[in-house]
Amino acid sequence: MTAPFPQTAFAPHEAAATKLVLALPKGRILAECGPLLARAGLEPAADYADEDSRRLRFPTNDPNLDVVRVRPFDVATFVAYGAAQIGICGADVLMEFDTAEIYAPLDLGIGICRVSVAEPIDAPAEDPRRWSTVRVATKYPNIARRHFAARGVSAEIVHLNGAMELAPGLGLSRLIVDLVQTGSTLKANGLHETEVIADITSRLIVNRTALKTQPESISAWIARFRAAVGT
Repeated sequence: MTAPFPQTAFAPHEAAATKLVLALPKGRILAECGPLLARAGLEPAADYADEDSRRLRFPTNDPNLDVVRVRPFDVATFVAYGAAQIGICGADVLMEFDTAEIYAPLDLGIGICRVSVAEPIDAPAEDPRRWSTVRVATKYPNIARRHFAARGVSAEIVHLNGAMELAPGLGLSRLIVDLVQTGSTLKANGLHETEVIADITSRLIVNRTALKTQPESISAWIARFRAAVGT
């Protein structure tokens, strides 16, 4: 399997070395980031939280830090490669794309949800410990494979980026592995959770190379976020 992140991160571009970039995830977590950023004393341009804004990079009240808004899975990619030195990223993404180039020093306590296994409510009761293989629809192939391998089950992965809940009903897979917050989407599509793989929150992440080359500025932001979280 090809690693999605480099084993040795590229150093941030010299021209941008004195200016930090904070990568934020689009969607639900972005709204939860607002109060946290405010407590950390960071005020991005007003349209950073506007999903209809065509801008992707936003200035802040700190002339030495900009914010970029990207897909949740891409936050880790930007930070791993040093394009952004800091980011806010769900633990699910870190579990899926394990890389030594990302350091996650702080649990921010936002974006609370879980990675779970789910199946149709009317599925026949079977002991999964007796399975040798199972087909699973998910956007987390590595998490799913590790989870079932630990139980001696080989997971055949159907990699989807969305609408996982449709897969069992259309015969695409027996199970799904997906993020669950309230469970209402599962219920609406005739599914229920059978196992929680991991409880998830969002983490502050930093590029390890940038932490070595810009230790004072990045450590200062870690401290500000730690104070904002109250830890």
